[in-house]
Amino acid sequence: MSSAAAFSDCRNCLCQASRSAARSLSAIFDRHLRPHGLRITQFTILANLILRGATPVTALAEALGVDRTTLTRNLALLERNGWIETRTDEHDARTHLVCATASGRVVADDALPSWRAAQAAVAATLGDADVAALRRLANAKLT
Repeated sequence: MSSAAAFSDCRNCLCQASRSAARSLSAIFDRHLRPHGLRITQFTILANLILRGATPVTALAEALGVDRTTLTRNLALLERNGWIETRTDEHDARTHLVCATASGRVVADDALPSWRAAQAAVAATLGDADVAALRRLANAKLT
């Protein structure tokens, strides 16, 4: 059995560091979006649907970088609030399309200035070099 000292490198675990950073960033965005009744996960879904239009659940999960099960849980809450709707694709009954409703567009539109404020606060805190590094990391296809 390995000693505790053998695990000392784990203090610098890159996966743990990225998860910790993601939680910190999410908390900042959540704090800004809270007055609108949104979390960053919900706002991101709405923003993507506004940008993409009606989107298959699988394609939306891929675009957001989440698994389908996680997305489905988030979609259920948005649907309960009346901010999205799902329907069967008229060309393929096996495909479920998700789209923002009019009230979803209103809540996202109202929240957009708060999202922008969070985005600016994070960017100012990180600085240009770290923002660029974060975007490179987000776009990296690590396997």
